[in-house]
Amino acid sequence: MKIVCSQNPPVLDEAVGIAFAMYTSPTSGEIGRIGSSIPIELRRSGFVVDSVSWDFLTIALAVIAADQGCLRQGSADGWTRQIDLCVSVQSPLTWRPHAAALEKALGFLTGDIWTVEFEGGGPTPPARPKRRRRGQRRPSGDIVCLLSGGMDSLVGAIDLVDQGQTPILVSQRASGDSDRQRAFAAKIGPTLTHLQLSHAARPPGTAERSQRARSIIFLAYGLLAAAALRTSGVAEPVQLVVPENGFISMNVPLTNLRIGTLSTRTTHPFFLEQIQAIWAAVGLSVEIQNPYQFQTKGELLTGCRRQDLLQKLASQSTSCGRFGRYGYKHCGRCIPCLVRRAAFLKWGQPDGTEYEFADLKAQRDFDDVRSLAMACLRVQADGVERWAAGAISYAELGDPTPFMETVGRGIDEARDLLRASGVL
Repeated sequence: MKIVCSQNPPVLDEAVGIAFAMYTSPTSGEIGRIGSSIPIELRRSGFVVDSVSWDFLTIALAVIAADQGCLRQGSADGWTRQIDLCVSVQSPLTWRPHAAALEKALGFLTGDIWTVEFEGGGPTPPARPKRRRRGQRRPSGDIVCLLSGGMDSLVGAIDLVDQGQTPILVSQRASGDSDRQRAFAAKIGPTLTHLQLSHAARPPGTAERSQRARSIIFLAYGLLAAAALRTSGVAEPVQLVVPENGFISMNVPLTNLRIGTLSTRTTHPFFLEQIQAIWAAVGLSVEIQNPYQFQTKGELLTGCRRQDLLQKLASQSTSCGRFGRYGYKHCGRCIPCLVRRAAFLKWGQPDGTEYEFADLKAQRDFDDVRSLAMACLRVQADGVERWAAGAISYAELGDPTPFMETVGRGIDEARDLLRASGVL
């Protein structure tokens, strides 16, 4: 499938591919759109972006467009797609030497075969406003932190503020989470700069639901905030914090049927390292950090520096992988929900989350519950190394020991939940 992303793309024959209009509304219903509100939102928020960071945002938006525009069901194996992405950027000569590195990173992230081409004539960053609107404050801070509305990013932002830092909080607006993101930001630090953006991807036809590429746009938003700090004199490299517990970050396939990207890799350390290397190669002095890489979700909650604030907000956070399917309510039985419930048990605090399927024993035959139980039993019988060795390799991560130990403790938390619930 060919995907063409530019400001004014031509209509493509549907047998060939799909065109997406970037940062603007398309002139035809046969053309998709993405990022149309971002320039307006950046100007309104007072963010000034350099051309290289803007190009990376453009590339990330094009990846999201391709990920949503190409249906997996049309591929030979029902999953792996061959995606030929052509994106217009400001400086194609900057990015062409790194196309292979980007294709490798995307292949790891989504499980597809990518070819990425860069053309000139790409969109320019929004101009600096000539005057600030009344009441508008300049973006300020000394570090950047992603704030999704989830529990891990909530803890990440709380910890940074308690450590005396002033993070710019960055969010992808999402149905069911946008208000929560604003509420969390206000309670963590009322004067903090909070940037909320939306890619608003709209393919001209049916959208692919798997969305394995979604984390690249979160990183791109964080890069925009870091770019604003770089121009304001913050010491480089600017730190971009991506808070995610190590068990979910590694997301080891629970069974042999969940190989590869059937288990998401959105914050996998290998993917983050690949993006970090690309940024360094094009001169972007921004460092991606995950301070919770070697903590389980339960350990993350237990170690939060503001237990009083976390106890008030934790149950309001979002974890569910099917949140929208149940009226923005946690299902209680998907893997993220199970890890969440195990974390509350480890933390020792009451879980005030309302779950659609609260009785796990009654859900023991549901695929995610059954798969997690099988993983727990296999680790108990054979050890974590034998279970996780295929997903935690020396080639990708160097010394696998701390990753293996973190995953093992995560399985221990899951086993405690399943036992307490009568599943095991």
